[in-house]
Amino acid sequence: MAAAVAVTLGLTGCVPWFMPQPAPSTSTPTGEKVDASLDSFYSQVLAWSDCDNGMQCTTVSTPLDWDDPAAGSADLALVRQPATGDRLGSLLVNPGGPGGSGYDFVKESVDYATSAALQERYDIVGFDPRGVGRSSAVACYEPAQMDEYLYGIADAERGSDAWIQELETSATDFAAACTDKTGALLGEVDTQSAARDLDLMRAVLGDTELNYLGFSYGTFLGATYAELYPDKVGRLVLDGALDPSTSNFEVTSTQALGFENALRAYLTDCLAGTECPFEGTVDDAMATIGALLASVDASPITATDGRQLGANALLTAIIYPLYQATAWPNLSDMFESVLQGSADGAMQFADGYNGRNPDGSYADNSTEAFMAINCVDYAYNDDPAAMRAEAAQIEQIAPTIGKYMAFGDISCANWPYAFTGERQEIHASGAAPILVVGTTNDPATPYVWAQNLAEQLDSGQLVTYEGEGHTAYNKSNACVNDAVDTYLIDGTVPTADPMC
Repeated sequence: MAAAVAVTLGLTGCVPWFMPQPAPSTSTPTGEKVDASLDSFYSQVLAWSDCDNGMQCTTVSTPLDWDDPAAGSADLALVRQPATGDRLGSLLVNPGGPGGSGYDFVKESVDYATSAALQERYDIVGFDPRGVGRSSAVACYEPAQMDEYLYGIADAERGSDAWIQELETSATDFAAACTDKTGALLGEVDTQSAARDLDLMRAVLGDTELNYLGFSYGTFLGATYAELYPDKVGRLVLDGALDPSTSNFEVTSTQALGFENALRAYLTDCLAGTECPFEGTVDDAMATIGALLASVDASPITATDGRQLGANALLTAIIYPLYQATAWPNLSDMFESVLQGSADGAMQFADGYNGRNPDGSYADNSTEAFMAINCVDYAYNDDPAAMRAEAAQIEQIAPTIGKYMAFGDISCANWPYAFTGERQEIHASGAAPILVVGTTNDPATPYVWAQNLAEQLDSGQLVTYEGEGHTAYNKSNACVNDAVDTYLIDGTVPTADPMC
């Protein structure tokens, strides 16, 4: 230890030019001209404080209602890892959701979010969008109430009038709690408002253009920004893209097919191995899974902690490890335990997806934020006949799991703040080139959405990853990583889809 201290002191005394310069403790805004009603927001000087592991944290004040900036403000929580080398600017990162914490994503797993090459050239900035986490956040239920909302078992038969009424009552109670605890913010968590927040963050960070890396829902946020501020687009990467023109029904039906296909891909791999809990063909195994879902739907299995594993929770447990092919062995273990009558493994997976801790608390407000943002971003149908017709279509598309993904409109059909816009294509005319990354067998954001978004954007360039799992960048594919890093660092856009 003494020798190490001596070496450190020697280096410090002899070559001070070699040591990296400390990151500034404040950010100077761009000083650009904005409407007078927004000047106080765009002229903020951010004061950064240390928050462990070389990270810095701050808070940005944003208009609660962008259409009426004088009506109050909301807070946005930011964290950054300063660039370790020759700095290009800030790179804002959003992990998706909606409801995912970009603050936690960067602070706890910056190496998973971005490569070392990006960390050298950019301040990596994570943020919680409005309504999420450490920012001014949506709040609805206490943990016990959230347990009942997420894991409760309906008394009536799935699809019946009485069952629909039970779900409507549950949704109405949840919305009332969100209204009471959240207040006016609940009506202001739409993606367009969040995109305007992005522009504010860009400006107060001192960047004349937005450099951005968005995953999953974060691609919709990034594309919305590009539509609103095409002249402020710097380098945008949208990985695991959503098609902004899709309706809620189209989202659900396409995802149902995506997860059905991912489940079949898992079974193909599983049955080729020696420790698969299923036998026969892929169709045989899919039939077994369908029977298992129907069984727990009719007769839930009680877990060690007293909660009951029904079909909804089991489907969540199945979907969770389908996001990444590396989790398929864990999915086999889960299926094995449920087939033997144990609910605990499935409950652990469902809890992981829902952010529920082993002690019954919830790690964040991602479920509340997910509901609140989606409820104001899409239009919903409250007609039981129409919902049944759509449910039949979804089940036809995805015969094994589609039945349990239907009737989602109930959750938002009577939300206190209705969707007032229109789902439409985003072109971002005049924007600099935008990179859209899509994975051919992505179950959560199916590949066709990346194709659609890249085609819609006037300056979109598609990067395809032929593989499994949700999103592709900074995983295991050097082709995707090189395309993204080269674009973000050098500004070089692929001349054609590299088909990684």
